[in-house]
Amino acid sequence: MEVLLLIIMNVILPVFLLIGAGAILHLKYSLDMNTLAKLNTYLLMPALSFVNIYKNDMQADTLFHVLSFLILQSLCLMALSAGIAKSAKFDSSLSATFKNSVVLVNSGNFGLPVSQLVFHQNPLGLSIQIVVLIFQNLLTYTYGLYNSVSVNNRGLQAMKVFLKNPVIYAFLAGILCHALSIQIPSFIWTPIENTSDAFLAIALITLGAQSASLKLIRFSLPLVLSIVGRLILSPVIAITVILVLGLEGTTAQALFIASSFPTSRNSSLFALEYGNHPDYAAQAVLMSTVFSMATVTAVVYSAKLLFP
Repeated sequence: MEVLLLIIMNVILPVFLLIGAGAILHLKYSLDMNTLAKLNTYLLMPALSFVNIYKNDMQADTLFHVLSFLILQSLCLMALSAGIAKSAKFDSSLSATFKNSVVLVNSGNFGLPVSQLVFHQNPLGLSIQIVVLIFQNLLTYTYGLYNSVSVNNRGLQAMKVFLKNPVIYAFLAGILCHALSIQIPSFIWTPIENTSDAFLAIALITLGAQSASLKLIRFSLPLVLSIVGRLILSPVIAITVILVLGLEGTTAQALFIASSFPTSRNSSLFALEYGNHPDYAAQAVLMSTVFSMATVTAVVYSAKLLFP
């Protein structure tokens, strides 16, 4: 109960305050959604991506423990979401957003604070979550982005659109600068870092503006499948992969918990940017976040029991 209260006060409430602010601003001033989408995609996301890669030191031993799990779990989720979308006969646009809603995880503003609370006396748990965050960022701007742009652009044309996105090059620049220990001058680093810090607020305000006119009369089939896939099937797959790989202790706990986080905001931003059912995407982010208050708490409790 204490952990649940801390999650609500320190994670969920701040998130929904910003979403609410975005909704109120949009209702009052009719914010330009296209401008917000461009601001997020072409400025804030690249800055956030560069800073995450440049600042985080991914230790080889930590990567050795978690990389095989992350690859296997992601492949399973990709296959599962593609199979569900095909069985449900979603069109290509809806299918792209659905697959992103299941595969892409909110490992940043939700995952890191939760891990800080759960592993406050065990630095290894938080280190693993940082690795998960970096992996998810890479997955988001490769699989997630290509998944979105490929709806209206096939084959080589889709790859051309994909390669025009500055996030890809921000990642490569971050990796290069980190690997070579390049010291970035403060007059360059300060605006990049400040821009990165702005991403969380602007992204949530954008989500709130998207959600301002939503009328969730009933839970549609795609929405229910997104919530079930992200919050229930993902932890089930995770625990299966953990057992198959023979992972134990803190590593198993951290990876199991990381698998239960809600849908990433970026799936909604991609849907808005490329016109792939943005209302449904925003609902998937919101509803998975709301229901995750219960499911994440259950997974945290189960992780402590299963992997002491």
